[in-house]
Amino acid sequence: MVEVRDLAVSYPLPGKGAVAALAGINTRFETGKVSAIIGPSGCGKTSLIHAAAGLRRVSAGEIRIGGQVLTGVRKNTAVIFQDYGLLPWKTVAANAELPLLIAGVPKIRRREQAGALLEEFGLTPFTKLYPRQLSGGMKQRLAIVRALAAEPDLLLMDEPFSSLDALSREEAQDFLLSIRRRNPYPLRRNPLTIIIVTHSIEEAVYLADRVYVMTGKNPGSLAACVDIPRSAAGADFRNTPQFLELCTALRTQLRGVPS
Repeated sequence: MVEVRDLAVSYPLPGKGAVAALAGINTRFETGKVSAIIGPSGCGKTSLIHAAAGLRRVSAGEIRIGGQVLTGVRKNTAVIFQDYGLLPWKTVAANAELPLLIAGVPKIRRREQAGALLEEFGLTPFTKLYPRQLSGGMKQRLAIVRALAAEPDLLLMDEPFSSLDALSREEAQDFLLSIRRRNPYPLRRNPLTIIIVTHSIEEAVYLADRVYVMTGKNPGSLAACVDIPRSAAGADFRNTPQFLELCTALRTQLRGVPS
């Protein structure tokens, strides 16, 4: 789904040239899979997500999505940021309908399409409330509803669960996996592809088919990747020896990368 070729990203410094955030990134994120990116703070994880979303201009190389070179913001890509990006002056219903409104979808169809998702995600009783009146878990669910409303084929998530408490975070992780299992677009040829940035090794192992480890060296680059056998990832996956072994292997990888 996403192919990254010799990617480099730099940030300009007024009067001082530029600082390199990423360099020499070459990888593939497979269609219909959940990929997780982990690494030390400041290694360029968010820069990679922003570049894949078309929000950050690349300095060198290219990103291809569905075989097409990315040249800017892509309508079939949805992004969920750390703070969810909900508009505080809009109700739950209006936030959910926002991407459809921007796309010019008629009002009746917007209500039906977003309303079905709000119902499925348990938010129908709260449609007239505002984000400030929601719990962290409900805000996270609303952010996912809004992201899925426009039926994207690529979902990019930048630390989407970082502000939740431990139990709410686990519930949110299970919720995301349930979306992936049931395929929100059964009639679409290509299933939903998810790329998630996280600081949590345990979260990466629990959610992903493949975990990518980035170096902390400036500029950041990919140091390794670890495949997660999803056939073993049942409801009690967190409590299995295999889960602990995979977390230990990734922790070893992280400790070994240049900082």
